[in-house]
Amino acid sequence: MYLLPAIDLKEGRCVRLKQGDMAQSTIFNDSPANQAGMFAKEGAEWIHVVDLDGAFAGKPVNTAAVESILKAADVKIELGGGIRSIETIRLWLEKGVARVILGTAALRDPELVKTACREFPDRIAVGIDAKDGFVAVEGWAETSAIKDVDLAKRFESAGVSAIIYTNVARDGVLQGPDLDSTLNLANSVSIPVIVSGGVSSLDDIKACRKAGVFEGVIAGRAIYEGRFTVSEAISVLKGE
Repeated sequence: MYLLPAIDLKEGRCVRLKQGDMAQSTIFNDSPANQAGMFAKEGAEWIHVVDLDGAFAGKPVNTAAVESILKAADVKIELGGGIRSIETIRLWLEKGVARVILGTAALRDPELVKTACREFPDRIAVGIDAKDGFVAVEGWAETSAIKDVDLAKRFESAGVSAIIYTNVARDGVLQGPDLDSTLNLANSVSIPVIVSGGVSSLDDIKACRKAGVFEGVIAGRAIYEGRFTVSEAISVLKGE
């Protein structure tokens, strides 16, 4: 199980939102490259990057910031936000992104996910963001009529490398991850599941590890606010 410290990009800066609300953003670093470098120095093997502006625009927006992260940190980068075509997927993978996350596209264009998985094996993840158990899309601005587990099952045999599951209500509010819903999802499909949203303490990290079924855990605001360090979380996940 591995840790993915998070970098959310808004107008070229590292921010954290509360419950996906762009109006409730806190700037934590003006330099995404420096932030990525710090995460790498602390031992992160992966960094979770989201182009928030891109998620709302439906196309990449913070391209320069992502490119700066790729240059600054010699770690694996997974990227989501505004990736809605095979051309954009190919572009980012060729630039050095290790894994692309498809969220809105997974709901609106499931064939894109399947095609991408065939063309880029082990490099496509699906982001499932849920409000009250239903999938949220377009940067969480809209809620669909599709249940989170039902969407996950659509990709059971597609070759998806991971599902990143977020309960939107928990994201950025430091109230602990929604382990019940995440466990339910993980037990419903064979695709590896990554916990996201709400991690507030090393106890939350321990709980994720204790569950024994998750691929990894994403943490953002708790790291930025100094509740624990990247190296401390990695040690917990390694059982040290």
